Amino acid sequence: QVQLVESGGGLVEPGGSLRVSCAAFGRASSIYGMGWYRQAPGKQRELVGVTVTDGTANYAPSVSGRFTISRDDYHHTVTLQMNSLKTDNTATYYCVTNTASEHYWGQGTQVTVSF
Repeated sequence: QVQLVESGGGLVEPGGSLRVSCAAFGRASSIYGMGWYRQAPGKQRELVGVTVTDGTANYAPSVSGRFTISRDDYHHTVTLQMNSLKTDNTATYYCVTNTASEHYWGQGTQVTVSF
């Protein structure tokens, strides 16, 4: 079992920056991919970006160039740095990770982009 604990998030004005982080506990040494999804009100959950064990990250086109995912395999953490935020980036952001056999989700952290 892997437990994910997210932190960060909050309210930010359009054009601003925000960072959310996620720490993995339990069998964290078994983790392969780490990344983030988000779900806006009334919409389906969608991929933001993911990293693999070599640190390579892939991003959704809508966030590429503005968002950066970093992972620390020693501390079993993954961070999402969000820059140039837009109002339509408002959503609950979920940390996700996988082992060889299962996917795990965090509880979600709210990011609101508004004046």
